[in-house]
Parts: sequence; structure tokens; C-alpha cells
Amino acid sequence: MYSVKQKESLEAFRAFVGTETFSRADYKEFVERASELGVIKPRFLIKGKNSVERISRGNYKFPTAGNVPLEDVVEKLREETPSTTSVPDTATNLMMTTDIDNMVPDKFEGFVSWGYFKEIKSIIRSKMFYPIFVTGLSGNGKTLNVQEACAELGRECVRVNVTIETDEDDLIGGFRLVDGETKFNLGPVAIAMERGAVLLLDEVDLASNKIMCLQPVLEGNGIYVKKINRYIKPAKGFTVIATANTKGRGSDDGKFIGTNILNEAFLERFPITMEQPYPALAVEKKIVLGSMAKYGKVDEDFADKLVTWAEVIRKTYFEGAVDELISTRRLDHIVKAFTIFKDKLKSIEMCTNRFDEDTKTSFVDLYAKVDAGVDLNEDSESEEDEEKEESTEDLPY
Repeated sequence: MYSVKQKESLEAFRAFVGTETFSRADYKEFVERASELGVIKPRFLIKGKNSVERISRGNYKFPTAGNVPLEDVVEKLREETPSTTSVPDTATNLMMTTDIDNMVPDKFEGFVSWGYFKEIKSIIRSKMFYPIFVTGLSGNGKTLNVQEACAELGRECVRVNVTIETDEDDLIGGFRLVDGETKFNLGPVAIAMERGAVLLLDEVDLASNKIMCLQPVLEGNGIYVKKINRYIKPAKGFTVIATANTKGRGSDDGKFIGTNILNEAFLERFPITMEQPYPALAVEKKIVLGSMAKYGKVDEDFADKLVTWAEVIRKTYFEGAVDELISTRRLDHIVKAFTIFKDKLKSIEMCTNRFDEDTKTSFVDLYAKVDAGVDLNEDSESEEDEEKEESTEDLPY
């Protein structure tokens, strides 16, 4: 139906307008810019056998057949221009400047490596484009590991906290009112691409299908920002790391309410998925001692009992006996509370108040046993023996 050049012109015009319909004013404006985009003027849409459907006076509908990927259009721009395509002065004047000199995260005091930290650091060090999906329960260091790897390597990190409301305007960029003027502000994704930074999509499983605007980005391609007629190509070192509490399949138990089932095509663009665990007992003790040192109150005995207490609760959680657990982050909260209140039990009680009353009471009682030196394994075995005795009392002899 259309020649190759006509298809290029058609799709560039469609991206330029951003809707499935166009007016004569849109047509005239695009005709003036067609040569800048390296495509022919789309006169064939108005006249001739390939003319499009007119829906009202001066308004037309783009054809639904014969579509070609926008990548075919912007590839031409990529060959003819540097990493960021020059635009007319009128468009340049519409843009805000980004006054950020350094986006390298600060090093985390007392950081202890665990989980997939070494692997994440290796990927970032390579400066290869290699998107990864990091999943795991809340408070186990998913985000911290990424930021610390960037800090140690001196790499810039652009963090985006994703919500169900996050859309293309938030990610790629949109117009903002600045000093009474409308200016286009590049979003965090575009900024990370230009700077060759690590793009950290935090809590990505909270996203709606609007996150699909990142498909070309996750393929390592540039993006055509149609609102300002600009093509942004990723600089060397740019990559994407997403973190989530689920694997993008939603939360079956309702624990992570608000998480969504992500599009399969979106998930498929992450080559690997890392399941971040909670730290082992010895590692977590180092983390807690590091927190104590940072807050200025080190108590090795308390640290040892805290991690033992958390480990028992997690084991019970994974066995399905309780619905809540103590995260590494919550242990840090308890250490900070202990620094302030100077009371171990009070600190634990206040930091477990977020749970329902029965759960909180059982957690506090469990810590009291740990603090008293009770052998929890032995205690559990004695309870099982008592249950067996009770069950055999009524048996006939």
C-alpha cells in the first residue's frame, strides 16, 4: 500500500502528533519539519489513492494498516545525529536545564555485603547494558545493595520510586510550569540514559500497564521524545535494575497489597531475576553491630540475641505458623530505638507495635525467652511431648 519512504513519513508523523488523528494544522507543522527528521513530506495522506479517512472538516484519521515500528524511523536519526538529536531553537527554549552535578550515592556506613551484592556490583562495573530484576521480601536490602554498589564504584544512580500512578510523563518527561512559562522537563529515565547512569526502578511491581512505555529502553535502544521532537540515545554505562517484593505476578497472600501482575513482555526483557534472601545469622550480626557502631551504642550480647530472635521468627514464618516476620530493616529500627531509649524490651515493644496485638505479644514473649537463655529448640520439643501426653490420656487400655 505504501512505499518504504511513505511508511517512514507516516510513522514519524504519527509519533509527532502523538494521537491516532491529526488536523490540517498538525499536517502543516509536520510538513515544515519533515526534512529535519529525514523523511518525505506526507502529501500522500491528503491527496491521491493512499489518502486517509476524513472524520470531520479539517480532521483526519491515521491508517491502521501498514504500520511500521518507530525504531525504523529513529534509526535514521541515530545514523545522522549525535547521541541527542538537535532540535529547532523554539523547542530548545522550551526545555528546563538539569542542574545536578553528581548523582553518585553516598556510601552506607557499616555496610555488610550479602545476597547478590557481588553479582550486582559486577554487572554495574562492566558498564554493559544488562537489565536485572531483584525480588525479595521487604527490608532485606534489595535497594541498598544497588545503591551501595554504585557508591563503591563511583557510578551515578537515578532512583525512581514507582507507583500505580507512574506514567510516561513521570518517567520520560513532561511539561511543567516554571516562573510563569511552560517548560519541558526531562524525566529520570531520560536523564539516566544521557548520563550513562544506573536506572533503579524501585518497587516496580506497583506499576500499571503505563510502565510499558519503557519497552524500547529495556531493549537498550534510544527513545524518541515526541513532545519535543528529540531522540535520546543511551550513553555507555547505562543499565536498568528493577526491585520488587514479588516476581511481577501479584501477591497471592495479600501481604504486598497494591502489587500488580506485570505484562509478560515487560518481564521478559530482564535477562535474569535475583531472589534476594535475608542474611545468614553471622552476617546479620555484623550488620546489627555495624548499626550499633553507627548510632554510638554497641552491645554485642544484645546484637546476638536480636539476630537469634529474628531467625526463629523467620523460620516460623516460612513454616506457615505466623503471618509476620522481623526484617533486617526492623532490626535496624530496634537498634536505633535502643540508642534513644536505653531500654531493650521497650525498644522491641515499640518497634513491633506495627503488628496486631497477638503477633506483637508473641514476638515480645519470644524475645523474653531468648534474653533469658531458654533453649528454644528444647522448649519446642517439650511442648510437643506435652501434646502427645494429652492426646494419649483418653486412650482406652
